[in-house]
Amino acid sequence: MQYKEYGDANNPFMMFIHGGGVGGWMWDQQVHHFSHYHCVIPELMTHNPFSIEQSAKELLLLIEKKAKGKPVIVIGFSLGAQIAIQMLSLQPSLIDFTIINSALVIPSPTVERMLQPFIRLSFPLIKNKTFAKLQAKALYIQEDYFERYYQESATMKVDTLIQILRENMSFSIPADFNKAQGKILITVGEKEKSNMRKSAKALVQSHPNSKGVLLKNIGHGVSLAQPAFFNRFVENWIKDGQLPEGTVIR
Repeated sequence: MQYKEYGDANNPFMMFIHGGGVGGWMWDQQVHHFSHYHCVIPELMTHNPFSIEQSAKELLLLIEKKAKGKPVIVIGFSLGAQIAIQMLSLQPSLIDFTIINSALVIPSPTVERMLQPFIRLSFPLIKNKTFAKLQAKALYIQEDYFERYYQESATMKVDTLIQILRENMSFSIPADFNKAQGKILITVGEKEKSNMRKSAKALVQSHPNSKGVLLKNIGHGVSLAQPAFFNRFVENWIKDGQLPEGTVIR
């Protein structure tokens, strides 16, 4: 798997895992803010066919290679958050701090069955810039990043997209997730879809040491929508265990 490294290799290791439809560039504001950490940003879409479990295994190997006994922090968004959950389940003792942002863990078999024909019919829309701008707005992608987002989306193959969405929509909480030994923070936006909010609650209830927060006035993509707020709460939680502003999920 391709990845980029930033920051100070002598300090704690921090991995940011991007969501579907975007790339490692979504973490640019975090890389700048956390330059005193050893930051690693993988690029997920270099895998074909894509697999959450295989991605998790490769990222765990990358951590073992790069972290070398240092504290390990993993932050995932959406598809990347699902991968982070899988990583915790495969190696419960490797990661010290995990932030799971907007992870879907409640599968929808009906939607999954309709996925392939729907995507094949609607796929030409991906190359439509007007449609892409609507999608970018929903993900809080700023104008500076739109062309990059559009080009990556427009060059994706239909079978790749179907595989990514199938993995995303069929994902559920792995049996060994509750064995993870590090600290876990689960966040979801107040304006996200109900199945995403239900997923956050299910994650909190499935791990005795996890904490969950419903973030006020946020949809899908807090790190892009409010990077300064996101960076601040990540730092405060890692250092002091302070939860971000919002409603605690129980």
